[in-house]
Amino acid sequence: MDLAIVGISVLWLFLFGYIIIASIDFGAGFFSAYSELAHTKHILHHIIQRYLSPVWEVTNVFLVFFFVGIVGFFPSTAFYYGTALLVPVSISIILLAIRGSYYAFQTYGAKDSKVYIFLYGLAGLLIPASLSIVLTISEGGFVEMVNDAPKLMYGELFFSPLTWSIVMLSVVSVLYISATFLTAYADVAKDDKARGLLRKYALAWSGPTILSAGLIIMQLQQHNAEHFQNIMDIWWVFALSFVFFIVTVVLLWVKKYYSLAFWSLIIQFALAFFGYGASHYPYLLYPYLTIYDGFTNDAMATALIIAFIAGFALLIPSLFLLARLFLFNKRYVRGEKRRY
Repeated sequence: MDLAIVGISVLWLFLFGYIIIASIDFGAGFFSAYSELAHTKHILHHIIQRYLSPVWEVTNVFLVFFFVGIVGFFPSTAFYYGTALLVPVSISIILLAIRGSYYAFQTYGAKDSKVYIFLYGLAGLLIPASLSIVLTISEGGFVEMVNDAPKLMYGELFFSPLTWSIVMLSVVSVLYISATFLTAYADVAKDDKARGLLRKYALAWSGPTILSAGLIIMQLQQHNAEHFQNIMDIWWVFALSFVFFIVTVVLLWVKKYYSLAFWSLIIQFALAFFGYGASHYPYLLYPYLTIYDGFTNDAMATALIIAFIAGFALLIPSLFLLARLFLFNKRYVRGEKRRY
């Protein structure tokens, strides 16, 4: 198999893992902050904290793997995206620092501050919004070459309907993914009040999620006709994704099989995400950069693939152990103390 395809497939897999895990984390933070304003903290606080406490440290592992890999496999991305993403990525780093500071204060028992909680929750929505700008830029039309150097056209980017469609999807999907997972998590914990409230949140954000996804496809028809046509060529992948969306919503609506609803959601997003990636092939940045133009040498690519497979082989058992000890340990989820 072509090493470039293997490389981008491995990176896309890590990015998908980050999107799911980070969405749960970011959404949980937002719901925790929102519960302060909505006076529902007594319902949601404990179930959200029991999830966040053991996992917040590992959320960004997938993102680190992705950024290291994208520069390692495709060194030219540093040239084309480095300057263009200086502002969006800097904003994301600041927001990640705010979230990290909140976790530190919580860990060391500092007194709760509504200002910190508000910033923490808001950062959870702004981080995916700022990172999603990368997908917008990759569609082309926002970078021009000036003196053989790429320059980001902020005016075109800021006023593009495609930009705001992708930002909207990044925000609402975070809330939808997180609410669906936390509903299943609350169900395992036998916390009926939290489950009922989170189920309402999941259903409320399901509609905006699917509508914003459709809006992006409509905008691509005007902005990048080639990518739109590629999507139409594999329309069945997105149709199947929509079927799993319906399955998830129906299971939430009938108040049954919440864990199955979340797995259906994962399949839904996996189909849409990998379908999007396949339709974007072979471009990393329209029309300047493809996975073949900026690919590293074969020796480096082979070493990176081996390293990533080894890292994946180490990461998956670690996440499985974390899940067994905390996320899917019924005694922990229900807040029961261990007896010795």
